[in-house]
Amino acid sequence: MLNVIILGAGAGGGFPQWNSAAPGCLLAREGRKASPRTQASLAVSGDGTHWFLLNASPDLRQQILATPALHQTGAARGTPIQGVILAGAEIDAITGLLTMREREPFTLMGSPSTLAQLDRNPIFEALDRTIIPRIAITEGTPVPLLLKDGTPSGLTLEAFTVPGKAPLYAEAEGTNADDTLGLSISDGQKTMLFVPGCAEITQALKDRASRADLLFFDGTLWQDDEMIRTGLSPKSGHRMGHVSINENDGPLRQFAACTRPKKFFVHINNSNPILLEDSPQRQAAEQAGWVIGEDGMRIQPDEVSS
Repeated sequence: MLNVIILGAGAGGGFPQWNSAAPGCLLAREGRKASPRTQASLAVSGDGTHWFLLNASPDLRQQILATPALHQTGAARGTPIQGVILAGAEIDAITGLLTMREREPFTLMGSPSTLAQLDRNPIFEALDRTIIPRIAITEGTPVPLLLKDGTPSGLTLEAFTVPGKAPLYAEAEGTNADDTLGLSISDGQKTMLFVPGCAEITQALKDRASRADLLFFDGTLWQDDEMIRTGLSPKSGHRMGHVSINENDGPLRQFAACTRPKKFFVHINNSNPILLEDSPQRQAAEQAGWVIGEDGMRIQPDEVSS
Protein backbone atom coordinates (compact mmCIF):
# COMPACT_ATOMS: atom_id res chain seq x y z
CA MET A 1 0.00 0.00 0.00
CA LEU A 2 1.18 3.48 -0.86
CA ASN A 3 2.65 5.44 2.06
CA VAL A 4 4.00 8.98 1.71
CA ILE A 5 5.80 11.22 4.19
CA ILE A 6 6.55 14.87 3.45
CA LEU A 7 10.09 15.23 4.77
CA GLY A 8 10.34 18.86 3.69
CA ALA A 9 7.86 21.24 2.05
CA GLY A 10 10.02 24.36 1.67
CA ALA A 11 11.81 25.66 -1.41
CA GLY A 12 15.56 26.26 -1.64
CA GLY A 13 16.79 27.90 1.55
CA GLY A 14 13.92 26.49 3.62
CA PHE A 15 11.64 28.51 5.87
CA PRO A 16 12.73 30.65 7.59
CA GLN A 17 15.64 31.22 5.24
CA TRP A 18 18.90 31.73 7.08
CA ASN A 19 19.58 35.24 5.73
CA SER A 20 16.02 36.55 5.51
CA ALA A 21 14.23 39.07 7.69
CA ALA A 22 11.10 38.98 5.56
CA PRO A 23 7.89 39.15 7.65
CA GLY A 24 7.09 35.45 7.23
CA CYS A 25 10.59 34.39 8.23
CA LEU A 26 10.47 36.58 11.36
CA LEU A 27 7.14 35.04 12.37
CA ALA A 28 8.45 31.51 11.78
CA ARG A 29 11.49 32.17 13.97
CA GLU A 30 9.18 33.44 16.69
CA GLY A 31 6.88 30.44 16.30
CA ARG A 32 3.90 32.63 15.43
CA LYS A 33 1.42 32.10 12.58
CA ALA A 34 3.92 30.12 10.49
CA SER A 35 5.55 26.70 10.90
CA PRO A 36 9.17 26.23 9.78
CA ARG A 37 9.80 23.99 6.80
CA THR A 38 12.92 22.24 5.55
CA GLN A 39 13.72 21.91 1.85
CA ALA A 40 11.48 19.80 -0.38
CA SER A 41 11.74 16.02 -0.27
CA LEU A 42 9.33 13.09 0.14
CA ALA A 43 9.70 9.52 1.38
CA VAL A 44 7.58 6.83 -0.31
CA SER A 45 6.99 3.20 0.68
CA GLY A 46 4.95 0.25 -0.50
CA ASP A 47 4.99 -1.56 2.83
CA GLY A 48 5.61 1.11 5.48
CA THR A 49 9.03 -0.40 6.21
CA HIS A 50 11.26 0.13 3.17
CA TRP A 51 11.47 3.66 1.82
CA PHE A 52 12.55 5.57 -1.29
CA LEU A 53 13.45 9.24 -1.12
CA LEU A 54 12.24 11.65 -3.78
CA ASN A 55 15.06 14.22 -3.93
CA ALA A 56 17.78 14.54 -1.33
CA SER A 57 17.61 18.03 0.15
CA PRO A 58 20.43 19.80 2.01
CA ASP A 59 18.34 19.22 5.18
CA LEU A 60 18.28 15.43 4.77
CA ARG A 61 20.08 14.57 8.01
CA GLN A 62 17.65 16.72 9.99
CA GLN A 63 14.71 15.21 8.10
CA ILE A 64 15.83 11.63 8.82
CA LEU A 65 16.30 12.38 12.51
CA ALA A 66 12.79 13.87 12.65
CA THR A 67 11.22 10.83 10.94
CA PRO A 68 11.16 7.61 13.02
CA ALA A 69 10.14 5.54 9.97
CA LEU A 70 13.60 6.27 8.50
CA HIS A 71 15.55 5.26 11.62
CA GLN A 72 17.73 2.17 11.68
CA THR A 73 16.75 -0.58 14.13
CA GLY A 74 18.33 -3.95 14.78
CA ALA A 75 21.83 -4.09 13.28
CA ALA A 76 24.41 -1.55 14.41
CA ARG A 77 24.39 0.15 11.03
CA GLY A 78 21.93 0.25 8.18
CA THR A 79 18.94 2.16 6.93
CA PRO A 80 15.38 1.51 5.74
CA ILE A 81 16.16 3.84 2.81
CA GLN A 82 16.40 1.71 -0.33
CA GLY A 83 17.00 4.36 -2.94
CA VAL A 84 16.92 8.01 -3.95
CA ILE A 85 15.05 9.20 -7.04
CA LEU A 86 15.99 12.66 -8.30
CA ALA A 87 13.53 14.95 -10.07
CA GLY A 88 16.38 17.21 -11.15
CA ALA A 89 19.88 18.38 -10.31
CA GLU A 90 19.14 21.67 -8.53
CA ILE A 91 21.22 22.22 -5.41
CA ASP A 92 18.22 21.73 -3.13
CA ALA A 93 17.52 18.33 -4.74
CA ILE A 94 20.98 16.73 -4.69
CA THR A 95 23.05 18.18 -1.84
CA GLY A 96 21.62 15.75 0.71
CA LEU A 97 23.28 12.91 -1.16
CA LEU A 98 26.51 13.91 0.56
CA THR A 99 24.88 13.09 3.89
CA MET A 100 24.51 9.53 2.58
CA ARG A 101 28.21 8.95 1.87
CA GLU A 102 28.72 6.60 4.85
CA ARG A 103 29.23 3.49 2.67
CA GLU A 104 25.56 2.59 2.96
CA PRO A 105 24.15 0.76 -0.09
CA PHE A 106 21.20 2.30 -1.91
CA THR A 107 20.16 2.93 -5.51
CA LEU A 108 20.49 6.38 -7.04
CA MET A 109 18.16 7.17 -9.94
CA GLY A 110 17.81 10.25 -12.14
CA SER A 111 17.51 11.40 -15.73
CA PRO A 112 20.60 11.15 -17.95
CA SER A 113 21.10 14.92 -17.68
CA THR A 114 20.83 14.86 -13.88
CA LEU A 115 23.26 11.97 -13.52
CA ALA A 116 25.64 13.73 -15.92
CA GLN A 117 25.68 16.74 -13.57
CA LEU A 118 26.64 14.45 -10.69
CA ASP A 119 29.28 12.76 -12.84
CA ARG A 120 30.90 16.11 -13.63
CA ASN A 121 31.28 17.06 -9.97
CA PRO A 122 33.96 14.95 -8.24
CA ILE A 123 32.56 15.63 -4.77
CA PHE A 124 29.76 13.13 -5.53
CA GLU A 125 32.36 10.41 -6.01
CA ALA A 126 32.21 10.20 -2.21
CA LEU A 127 29.17 8.02 -2.99
CA ASP A 128 30.99 4.78 -3.80
CA ARG A 129 29.67 3.57 -7.15
CA THR A 130 30.45 -0.04 -6.26
CA ILE A 131 27.71 0.01 -3.61
CA ILE A 132 25.58 2.93 -4.85
CA PRO A 133 24.72 2.26 -8.49
CA ARG A 134 23.58 5.19 -10.61
CA ILE A 135 20.62 4.22 -12.79
CA ALA A 136 19.36 6.44 -15.61
CA ILE A 137 15.59 6.80 -15.77
CA THR A 138 13.98 6.48 -19.19
CA GLU A 139 11.03 8.81 -19.60
CA GLY A 140 7.65 7.13 -20.06
CA THR A 141 8.85 3.62 -19.22
CA PRO A 142 7.37 2.21 -15.98
CA VAL A 143 9.96 0.30 -13.97
CA PRO A 144 9.57 -1.68 -10.73
CA LEU A 145 11.35 -0.18 -7.75
CA LEU A 146 13.52 -2.88 -6.23
CA LEU A 147 14.76 -3.16 -2.68
CA LYS A 148 18.49 -3.30 -2.03
CA ASP A 149 18.41 -7.10 -2.05
CA GLY A 150 16.81 -7.09 -5.50
CA THR A 151 13.30 -8.09 -4.37
CA PRO A 152 10.24 -6.10 -5.47
CA SER A 153 9.16 -3.20 -3.27
CA GLY A 154 5.58 -3.31 -4.54
CA LEU A 155 6.02 0.07 -6.19
CA THR A 156 6.41 1.10 -9.82
CA LEU A 157 8.08 4.29 -10.99
CA GLU A 158 7.34 6.20 -14.18
CA ALA A 159 9.21 9.43 -14.89
CA PHE A 160 7.92 12.08 -17.26
CA THR A 161 9.45 15.36 -18.38
CA VAL A 162 7.83 18.67 -17.48
CA PRO A 163 8.81 22.13 -18.75
CA GLY A 164 11.64 23.51 -16.66
CA LYS A 165 15.18 24.77 -16.92
CA ALA A 166 18.78 23.80 -16.27
CA PRO A 167 20.02 23.92 -12.67
CA LEU A 168 21.04 27.41 -11.57
CA TYR A 169 24.76 26.57 -11.58
CA ALA A 170 24.52 25.09 -15.11
CA GLU A 171 22.34 27.66 -16.87
CA ALA A 172 25.18 28.61 -19.21
CA GLU A 173 25.07 25.07 -20.62
CA GLY A 174 21.47 25.50 -21.78
CA THR A 175 18.40 23.49 -20.82
CA ASN A 176 17.94 19.82 -21.67
CA ALA A 177 14.49 18.27 -22.08
CA ASP A 178 15.09 15.92 -19.15
CA ASP A 179 16.48 18.51 -16.71
CA THR A 180 13.11 18.60 -14.91
CA LEU A 181 11.15 15.43 -14.21
CA GLY A 182 7.82 14.62 -12.68
CA LEU A 183 7.72 11.31 -10.83
CA SER A 184 4.73 8.97 -10.84
CA ILE A 185 4.76 6.17 -8.27
CA SER A 186 2.09 3.48 -7.99
CA ASP A 187 1.38 0.45 -5.84
CA GLY A 188 -0.89 -0.94 -8.53
CA GLN A 189 -4.01 0.58 -6.99
CA LYS A 190 -3.05 4.12 -5.97
CA THR A 191 -0.82 6.58 -7.81
CA MET A 192 1.00 9.68 -6.60
CA LEU A 193 2.72 12.42 -8.60
CA PHE A 194 5.68 14.48 -7.39
CA VAL A 195 6.29 17.64 -9.44
CA PRO A 196 8.36 20.04 -7.28
CA GLY A 197 9.37 22.25 -10.20
CA CYS A 198 7.29 23.16 -13.24
CA ALA A 199 7.54 26.05 -15.70
CA GLU A 200 4.31 25.28 -17.59
CA ILE A 201 1.26 23.17 -16.82
CA THR A 202 0.65 21.34 -20.09
CA GLN A 203 -2.47 19.47 -21.11
CA ALA A 204 -0.53 16.22 -20.80
CA LEU A 205 0.29 17.07 -17.18
CA LYS A 206 -3.34 17.94 -16.43
CA ASP A 207 -4.46 14.65 -17.97
CA ARG A 208 -1.95 12.73 -15.87
CA ALA A 209 -2.97 14.58 -12.70
CA SER A 210 -6.65 13.85 -13.33
CA ARG A 211 -5.89 10.12 -13.11
CA ALA A 212 -3.74 10.31 -9.97
CA ASP A 213 -4.78 9.91 -6.34
CA LEU A 214 -2.17 12.24 -4.84
CA LEU A 215 -0.51 15.30 -6.36
CA PHE A 216 2.48 16.99 -4.73
CA PHE A 217 3.06 20.10 -6.81
CA ASP A 218 5.30 23.14 -7.15
CA GLY A 219 4.07 25.84 -4.76
CA THR A 220 7.11 28.09 -4.98
CA LEU A 221 5.43 31.49 -5.39
CA TRP A 222 1.94 32.95 -5.06
CA GLN A 223 2.53 35.55 -7.80
CA ASP A 224 5.09 35.64 -10.59
CA ASP A 225 6.66 38.97 -9.48
CA GLU A 226 6.44 38.18 -5.77
CA MET A 227 10.16 38.24 -5.04
CA ILE A 228 10.69 41.36 -7.14
CA ARG A 229 7.93 43.30 -5.36
CA THR A 230 9.21 42.29 -1.92
CA GLY A 231 12.79 43.23 -2.76
CA LEU A 232 14.07 39.69 -2.23
CA SER A 233 15.30 38.95 -5.75
CA PRO A 234 15.32 40.46 -9.27
CA LYS A 235 13.92 37.19 -10.67
CA SER A 236 10.35 36.33 -11.51
CA GLY A 237 8.88 32.89 -10.99
CA HIS A 238 9.02 32.11 -14.69
CA ARG A 239 12.68 33.17 -14.80
CA MET A 240 13.35 30.60 -12.07
CA GLY A 241 11.43 27.88 -13.90
CA HIS A 242 8.27 27.91 -11.77
CA VAL A 243 4.63 28.66 -12.48
CA SER A 244 3.04 30.68 -9.68
CA ILE A 245 0.03 29.53 -7.72
CA ASN A 246 -2.39 32.38 -8.40
CA GLU A 247 -1.50 33.34 -11.97
CA ASN A 248 -3.69 32.39 -14.92
CA ASP A 249 -1.21 29.66 -15.88
CA GLY A 250 -0.82 28.50 -12.28
CA PRO A 251 -2.15 25.43 -10.46
CA LEU A 252 -5.22 27.01 -8.80
CA ARG A 253 -6.76 27.58 -12.21
CA GLN A 254 -5.08 24.92 -14.32
CA PHE A 255 -5.85 22.02 -11.96
CA ALA A 256 -9.31 23.27 -10.93
CA ALA A 257 -10.99 20.50 -12.91
CA CYS A 258 -8.72 17.79 -11.44
CA THR A 259 -10.99 16.73 -8.61
CA ARG A 260 -9.75 13.16 -8.16
CA PRO A 261 -6.36 13.70 -6.52
CA LYS A 262 -5.76 15.05 -3.06
CA LYS A 263 -3.53 18.03 -3.88
CA PHE A 264 -0.57 19.29 -1.84
CA PHE A 265 1.71 22.26 -2.35
CA VAL A 266 5.38 21.57 -1.69
CA HIS A 267 8.59 23.47 -2.55
CA ILE A 268 7.05 26.63 -1.02
CA ASN A 269 9.33 29.66 -1.03
CA ASN A 270 9.83 31.70 2.15
CA SER A 271 8.20 34.71 0.41
CA ASN A 272 4.94 32.87 -0.30
CA PRO A 273 2.04 34.14 1.88
CA ILE A 274 0.37 30.70 1.93
CA LEU A 275 2.93 29.84 4.62
CA LEU A 276 1.14 32.26 6.97
CA GLU A 277 -1.67 30.40 8.70
CA ASP A 278 -4.07 33.38 8.75
CA SER A 279 -3.36 34.84 5.31
CA PRO A 280 -6.13 35.32 2.73
CA GLN A 281 -3.89 33.62 0.15
CA ARG A 282 -3.74 30.48 2.28
CA GLN A 283 -7.51 30.56 2.69
CA ALA A 284 -7.93 30.88 -1.07
CA ALA A 285 -5.63 27.91 -1.73
CA GLU A 286 -7.40 25.73 0.84
CA GLN A 287 -10.83 26.70 -0.46
CA ALA A 288 -9.65 25.61 -3.91
CA GLY A 289 -8.97 22.16 -2.46
CA TRP A 290 -5.23 22.33 -1.82
CA VAL A 291 -3.36 21.23 1.30
CA ILE A 292 -0.40 23.42 2.29
CA GLY A 293 2.36 20.89 2.77
CA GLU A 294 4.12 20.70 6.12
CA ASP A 295 7.15 18.74 7.26
CA GLY A 296 6.19 15.45 8.86
CA MET A 297 2.81 15.02 7.17
CA ARG A 298 2.19 11.31 6.65
CA ILE A 299 -0.41 10.30 4.11
CA GLN A 300 -1.72 6.84 4.96
CA PRO A 301 -3.27 4.54 2.34
CA ASP A 302 -6.81 4.98 3.66
CA GLU A 303 -6.46 8.75 3.21
CA VAL A 304 -5.67 8.45 -0.49
CA SER A 305 -8.71 9.29 -2.60
CA SER A 306 -10.32 6.63 -4.79
